[in-house]
This record gives sequence, structure tokens and C-alpha cells, in this order.
Amino acid sequence: MKNYGNNRAYIIGGGLAGLAAAAYLISDAGMKGKNIHIFDRGPKMGGSFDGSGNAQSGYISRGFRMFEDTVYLCSYDLFSKIPSPENPGKNLKDDFFEFNRKVKQIAKARLIEGGKPIDARKMGLSLRDKLALVKFLYLPEKCFGNIRIDEFFSPEFFKTNFWLEWSTTLAFRPWHGLAEMRRYLCRFVQDAPRMYNMSGVLSAPYCEHDFVIVPLVKWLKENGVRFENNREVIDLEFEEKDGKKYVTAMIFGGAGKERISIPKEDLVLITNGSMTADSTIGSMENAPPQNTAKDHQNSTAFALWKNLAKKSADFGTPAVFCGSPQKTTWESFTITFRDPTFINLMEKLTGNKTGTGGLVTIKDSNWKMTITIPNQPYFKNQPKGTYVCWGYGLTPENKGDYVKKKMADCNGKEIIEELCGHLGYQKHVPKILASAVCIPCVMPFITAQFMPRKKSDRPSVVPAGAQNFAFIGQFVEIPGEIVFTVECSVRSAKIAVKKLLKRKTRIPALHQRKYNPLVLAAGIRTILR
Repeated sequence: MKNYGNNRAYIIGGGLAGLAAAAYLISDAGMKGKNIHIFDRGPKMGGSFDGSGNAQSGYISRGFRMFEDTVYLCSYDLFSKIPSPENPGKNLKDDFFEFNRKVKQIAKARLIEGGKPIDARKMGLSLRDKLALVKFLYLPEKCFGNIRIDEFFSPEFFKTNFWLEWSTTLAFRPWHGLAEMRRYLCRFVQDAPRMYNMSGVLSAPYCEHDFVIVPLVKWLKENGVRFENNREVIDLEFEEKDGKKYVTAMIFGGAGKERISIPKEDLVLITNGSMTADSTIGSMENAPPQNTAKDHQNSTAFALWKNLAKKSADFGTPAVFCGSPQKTTWESFTITFRDPTFINLMEKLTGNKTGTGGLVTIKDSNWKMTITIPNQPYFKNQPKGTYVCWGYGLTPENKGDYVKKKMADCNGKEIIEELCGHLGYQKHVPKILASAVCIPCVMPFITAQFMPRKKSDRPSVVPAGAQNFAFIGQFVEIPGEIVFTVECSVRSAKIAVKKLLKRKTRIPALHQRKYNPLVLAAGIRTILR
């Protein structure tokens, strides 16, 4: 087997996929860390896998990541390679599962209406929609093409608890792609009976940036990997001969548009696109700044992919995903409490101790607000007596029920007021606001991966004929795999390294348990509720 220790690798994008690719190049292919270069257009590594702040000015995490024991196998494979920063002799996988053995999620208030928990077990599906779901699950993906979810299900389907729980857990909207929804159902069918209480969900011991990205970057640096921030790759040059394609040069943005030649024996791994592109951050006093259509059109986050797509149909169609931000936007918010009032009220309302309640969705919210109070401390530098809550509004284009403004036009103070109004905490608002910091964040492309698409609209990890390059991240086509997950990013990196370097490394299976009789029976019982 060829030793790739002396080859060089150039990784475009310092998000989870890029960092995982660097880890696999070292662990699976024996490449020297000093020969691996990671370029990122931003000031720090981690990409969308972010999390930062402090107790005084407030913490922020644009997203909240959930895991599951049978789906996230590549993620756990990566975790197993990273030493635990707190437990000598152990790794992140050990820490992850040890934590989940101690802290188990069983939501007692998955749905709230009128300020009170309601029965989330009743799915509310009509016979037509029950039959449609079974048909949907067992017909092959090719039967559904690139049609929208609302072109398959009845209008009544979108008023059911099933859709409310599904959409607010996974962030689907009715106009998103039916094929994407089907992949999720196939991958998570074993969890359908537990959807109402989220008992199949696993979580990291604290903010996933602190838990995964920080120790991963540290390990890569210790192995000599070279990080270059604020370095944007805007184009690649290719050479094709006898059906074989090679990247031969990288072009950087900025003054002079620097060009680096790439020998054919070196590798280029490309993160094409970002789900958190063009995010804008607000504060307690100010709503997040509003981007215009022209701002999105001129966004550099998808510029590289757009340039590459002009060179080959094999490289996908980025406009399918980044061309309709009005259909891919939602708004998250992170609240830092320096007083336990809100936390105590939520524990009383839900019956869940902090860290055990999973997602809580407010059914009668025009913004479709969902919150979660993770295990505390959520951030590693979070002092005792400080608490963090994360939430999001799936429909920020709507006006609030208590604050009569679109969510996207609200500041952090107004988001807290709307949340407390729905929960019946109005009399506690002055005390809560006195020591809380809410930081809202609008993300125009957060669910861009869900837009209706053809299989060819996303490039394969290793496109036809590619010899020294691959695509990684959230906008690649992995048959049967789901996007918008940690798993997709890590699996794409694992596949890229295995295929490009022709390693015999085993890639964890992509399980679909819909043909298991027990799983099928449990799923049907859930649908019939």
C-alpha cells in the first residue's frame, strides 16, 4: 500500500468537514500533519460549528446539535481519534457516551400550548396521510424526483402534531424537498416512536464547539497541521486528459489574486458552501442587520462553488441551494441568564430538570418558537450561577403574538418578552430582563440543503474522473445520507480520504432500519396514534 506521508493536502474550509478531513489524512492515510494546509475565509476555525461569549456580554451559538446512537457512527469514529482534554487515557467518544449514560433526555413537555404542556403522543394524522407516510417510506427515492413536501401531503398534514414535532426538530418547511424528508425518515425511523419525548436524542457534555472543535484543532496543531485564517480560495484551475481530472492551481481572493500551483500528486479537498453564510447578529437593543437580495447575490460564501460549477456539470448547481434565501431562513437566539428565575420556572412547567427536557416547542407561536435548556454549564468558561438557553423561530417572517413585529425585526429584549408571554411568565419579565442577555441571529441559508433538487445538483464527494480532489461538507451527494447534520460533514471527509488515497479503511455503515420487522411495527403504531 502506498505511503502518502510526503504528499501535501490543501483543505478549503475550516469547518467540521475540513477539520475531520485533516484528522483522517493523518490517522487513516499516514500523512504528515505539516503537509496539511487548512484555509478558511473567516477569522477562526470551526465554521458553522461555533460557540463563544462570556457571562457578561452573553454567549452565542448559532446552532444546536443533536446526536443519536445508530446514525452518527462516523462522528463517533472521529471522536474516538481525539484525546479527551479532561480524562487522560480516554478520548472524546468515551467522554460523550459516559455523559449520556449519566444524563438522559426524556421530554415531558415536547409541546406547549396556552402556556401548558399538551399530549405530544397524539400525531393527529388522517387516514390519507397515514397511508401516504407508509408509501413515502417504502417507495424508492427516484419516485419522488425534486418535488416539494407540500406537493405530496395534504394541507391538513401540516396542521398535525406529527408535522409540528418533525419540522421543529429537523427544521423542515413545506416547500423543502420531499426526497430530503424521506431520507430523514429512513435514517430515523427507529426513533419515530420516541419522537414525542426525544428519548433517542444524545447530546455533548457542553457546547459542541468547546467539546469537539477546540480539542480537535488542538490535536491537529500538535500534529503539525497548518492553519491559515482570513484566506479565501475563489477559484481552482483544472486539467483533464483521458477522462482524468486534476486540480492544478488554487486562486486566492484579495489584492493580486495569489495563485498556487498544485502538483498532481497533491490533494485538494473543497468545502462548497456554508449553511451559516451571511449570518447577522443582533443584541438586546438591536435586531440583526437585514441583508438585501443584492447582498446575498454578492455573497462570497458560495462564490467558489459557483465558479467551479461553470467548469463542469459534475460539480453541481449551487443556485438551487443559495438562490432563494427567503425560503431557507430562520432565526436562532441564545439567552444567558445570570439569575435562576427563568430556569426554575421552566423546570416547574415542564417537569424536567435542566439538561433532560430536549426541545420544547410552543404550538401556538406565530414564530414557531422552540427552545432547549441544555445541561449546565453549557460553555466551558460559564461560571456557576449562570445559565444558557438556546432557541429558534422556524417562521421569523411572521409577526409575534405578544410583540407585534416580525421576529427578524426584533431585538433580544423583545424575543424574551415574546417567549415569556407564551409561557405565562409576564409578571416575571422585569426580573428576568434585569440579568439576561439574548443574542439573536438571522441565518439566510441555514436550511439551503433542504431545497428541492435533482441528484446531480450536488456534486459527489469524488466526482467522476477526479484524481486529486474531492468535495466535503453539507452540500455533497452521499446516497442515502442526510444533510444538515454533523454526520454528513464527517462522513464526507471519511469518504474523500478513503477514495482519493484508495485506502482499505472501513467506513461505518449507513444504516436504514425500515426493513426490520420490529422497527416497522413500532413505526406503524406511532403513525396510527
